[in-house]
Amino acid sequence: MNAVAHKNPVHRRNDWHHLPVDQVADDLKTVLDDGLSDEAVSSLRAQHGENRITPQPGRGPLLRFALQFSQPLVVVLVIAGVVTAFLGEWVDSGVIFGVTLINAVIGFIQEGRAEDALAALARSVTSEVTVLRGGAKRRLPSTALVPGDVVLLAAGDKVPADLRLFRAKELQAIESALTGESTAVSKHHKALSPDTLLAERGNMAYAGTVMVRGQGAGVVVATGDATETGRISRLIAEAPDLTTPLTSKMAVFSNWLLIAIGLLAVLTFAIGLWRGESAFEMFMAAVALAVGAIPEGLPAAMTITLAIGVSRMAKRRAIIRKLPAVETLGSTTVICSDKTGTLTENQMTVREIFAGGVSYPVSGSGYAPTGKIADEPDLDSPDSCALRECLLGGGLCNDAGLRKSGRHWEITGDPTEGALLVALRKGGLDEATLQKLFPRLDEIPFDSARQYMATLHEIEGVRIAYFKGAIEQLLPRSTSMLDAAGVPVPIDRERIEKIAGEMAVEGLRVLAVGRLASLSGGSLDHKQIERDDCELQFVGLFGMIDPPRPKAISSVKACHAAGIVVKMITGDHAVTALSIASQIGIVKAGAEAENTVLTGRDLAALDDDALRGVAQAVHVFARVEPEQKLRLVRALQADGEVVAMTGDGVNDAPALKQANIGIAMGLAGTEVAKDAADMVLTDDDFATIEAAVEEGRGVYDNLVKFITWTLPTNFGEGLVIMAAIVAGATLPITALQILWINMTTAVFLGLTLAFEPIEKGVMRRVPRPPGTPILDHALIARIVLVGVLLLGGSFGLFLLELARGHTLAEARTVAVNVFVVVETFYLFNCRSLSRSALKIGLFSNPAIWYGVATMAVLQLSLTYVPLMNQLFQTAPIDAHAWMEIFAVGLSALLVVGVEKHLLHRRR
Repeated sequence: MNAVAHKNPVHRRNDWHHLPVDQVADDLKTVLDDGLSDEAVSSLRAQHGENRITPQPGRGPLLRFALQFSQPLVVVLVIAGVVTAFLGEWVDSGVIFGVTLINAVIGFIQEGRAEDALAALARSVTSEVTVLRGGAKRRLPSTALVPGDVVLLAAGDKVPADLRLFRAKELQAIESALTGESTAVSKHHKALSPDTLLAERGNMAYAGTVMVRGQGAGVVVATGDATETGRISRLIAEAPDLTTPLTSKMAVFSNWLLIAIGLLAVLTFAIGLWRGESAFEMFMAAVALAVGAIPEGLPAAMTITLAIGVSRMAKRRAIIRKLPAVETLGSTTVICSDKTGTLTENQMTVREIFAGGVSYPVSGSGYAPTGKIADEPDLDSPDSCALRECLLGGGLCNDAGLRKSGRHWEITGDPTEGALLVALRKGGLDEATLQKLFPRLDEIPFDSARQYMATLHEIEGVRIAYFKGAIEQLLPRSTSMLDAAGVPVPIDRERIEKIAGEMAVEGLRVLAVGRLASLSGGSLDHKQIERDDCELQFVGLFGMIDPPRPKAISSVKACHAAGIVVKMITGDHAVTALSIASQIGIVKAGAEAENTVLTGRDLAALDDDALRGVAQAVHVFARVEPEQKLRLVRALQADGEVVAMTGDGVNDAPALKQANIGIAMGLAGTEVAKDAADMVLTDDDFATIEAAVEEGRGVYDNLVKFITWTLPTNFGEGLVIMAAIVAGATLPITALQILWINMTTAVFLGLTLAFEPIEKGVMRRVPRPPGTPILDHALIARIVLVGVLLLGGSFGLFLLELARGHTLAEARTVAVNVFVVVETFYLFNCRSLSRSALKIGLFSNPAIWYGVATMAVLQLSLTYVPLMNQLFQTAPIDAHAWMEIFAVGLSALLVVGVEKHLLHRRR
């Protein structure tokens, strides 16, 4: 980006929608009919810079790689490497640093996609645009715009900057990426009240939105960072990178571990000096204790376990961009979901047709014409004439297109009109055929003031005009209605209004269809339609909605069963939001809007303290703006909630970044949303979130299993060193042997727990409270129990071997093998922290058996291969020693099994 782009000021006015057009032109020193002069443009360019979003400086690859070593557990691992290097054991030090490097590389690669949300925002507003400058039309890149430029708009144009419209002819825009509203919004040029919400500012066109109908013109009031899109980019940049529950807990755990190891090492050194030992020998003993107490394999195990979770989630259509996000899902207590495109299809669908006094339900959802109308009525039968006319009116009085692209159906134009074409096809008709048979002779484009559209056709020699629009406009003009057979009868306004009201209560958007038959002449105009003697025939109503995703209902129910609260935060209308929330199960069906739905206007009146209470109590928030989404997420976090936020639009990006875990839609989502998120759903299905939460809980369980398995070894090794110092005995295991135990067992035994399948019932648990430590009192007691068993078994057999006259190397070999065998038996106990290994299936995790077999080969090599004997100061042992070693291992298995059984009975 060139330097001038950074001159773009971030101050911005919020009242352009309130000012009359003439005052806007005066304030910006422009002429609406001619635009700016080249001299004025040069001056403004120097002042405001290019019309693009200024990217925030990101962390370079070297810094991101260096930060992989900043975690406390990795610091512990580095300390272990330094200590072993100080001992002169360069090979072992190299192994430890190698593990540290691999751990960092895995994290670096997984997080390698830099957070380029701001660059994506800049791309979203870069396009070509038609402007007036010096009275002439010019085609320029959008980056060349400055405040005061006059921009000409037409259907299909992407809005290049924030515009105050001064001309709008049938102009409509899709603003869902900015406001969250799924339907096209009509535009006009009239001044509005100063407190008009962003989603209701019909006289404004915002950067990044798309025009789908009509023509218009507007004057640029904000460019680059000063646009609404630029404001959102700043909100994204200002949102902090939060620590996840796992990283927070592991940081606390690691800090306590470091303190404990330091104190034990100092205590060991002091006790040895008190007993009269040399300072050098006690220092080496303290180092051996520190090496034993440091869980060298834990950082690597944590990274690899999370990476395995990432792989599993990818198979379930969830792509994780940051490793710790895997576990965060398992800790989630609240899911704040956008409505449009997340809980719903983001495809308008006709659900009900009222014609000829009969209501016809319509099945199917989205733009695929695979459903049917009622029981597939024969449109050629006399009893279906009104329904046929209603479908004809919706299909002919229509500017949209419907086509199949690959396996998906797409519409061009207004989504509402696209829904009418889908309904037409469900009735067995085809819009292309109808347009050939009954070509359009004339039309009255949609007028936001009159709220209807009309087209003129010739059908069987009779000229008929079809109307489509708001029921408030067409019903009062209608003098008759069609019965089921298509015969005009006196209009029953009360019944029609009742049906329309029932549709609205269900959250359906209501569209009326009418017709004028036997017209003379070949043209249409408002005057002939709005004459007092005009006999408009009411034909029918379409009730349509952006439908819920098929699996959303069961997914929300599963989240509730898992103790997770689901809240809807949307920019759409309150009535529509409440209807969808009721259908999905976020709120009880039939709930009243009062105290159930709050709008952005309501939220704006609340201070932060009041908002905290509201955020907990209310589950549906409508007409919400980006800052308010942020406020809601922060309010929930202030109450200790772990918040997952889903969304797909530009307006969702700041909240996605602020949330503990941001979840973006991969298919319909904007690049801005994806880049701000921690996780991307490749199928845009809310049900995938449920699967991801399940995987997250499984990942956390496996991490706790690994920690519960590895810490007794470190605790036991520390106890053995301290016991030897206190007793004045020779160390049963050396620092080098401790490293062998810790590194090999962590890789070939402990890491197999990362492949444990998810335990049954994981989604019937309530979420873990955020402040809960990784290890509860029961697991700490189990770790101490196994550590004591290791102390007794290894130190006891070590002393017994010496008493029998065996060499020091043989006695130490027995002690080392006690640790490995007990760890192996204990591994089966740790496959489930509460249930017996027999109940979860001995062979449900084949990786366990591969790991045990590999470890057996390594231990036999350590014990009987001469080179290994020389390197690690070990020696061959006899069968009797092996029997005693396995007896200790089996005892540990049985003792822990009994402890688990007693604990389960108490609970």
